Amino acid sequence: MNRRTILMMGGAAVALSACMPSMGAGPKLGPDGKPLPQVYNTAAQGTGVIEYRLLDSVNALRQARGMGPLTFNSQLNAAAATHSRDMSVQNRPWHFGSDGSSPLERVRRVGYQGKLLGELISETFETELETLATWMESPDMRGVILDPAATDIGFAWFQEANGKIWWTLVTGTNAMGMPIAGLTG
Repeated sequence: MNRRTILMMGGAAVALSACMPSMGAGPKLGPDGKPLPQVYNTAAQGTGVIEYRLLDSVNALRQARGMGPLTFNSQLNAAAATHSRDMSVQNRPWHFGSDGSSPLERVRRVGYQGKLLGELISETFETELETLATWMESPDMRGVILDPAATDIGFAWFQEANGKIWWTLVTGTNAMGMPIAGLTG
């Protein structure tokens, strides 16, 4: 064989190898044989994208049941953000703050004048829509999202360096039970 034939055969082998599935393709598996979670990079989504994707989805679910839409309330957003970060510090998903505060105390601290209706939390690697779908599977959690008295929503998360996300959603009704104009951000 001459050098030219060897080079052509080598080139053909490389071309064919590109068509073959690689041995490392597919999800990485953990020690239990289950796929490891993929990191959902919340920072790469862009400002406001996650929040409004969730709000639009919640309102679509509510509209399908003949309910009015929720609007973001900056005070409830602040309470949700504080709790998401605090759950990460505590390394456990639960409704009480590291200082012993309840959801009611947290919304009062940020000056929310309405009535707190519910709080949903999650510790996950899932997206906001996957988390919403999980909440909708539970009758109690679904009741918070679909509460006909709700007018306001707060939503936030905290993502750790390892990719774990701590989600918090808070619903309430303002003092008059009607949406407050201009509170959308």
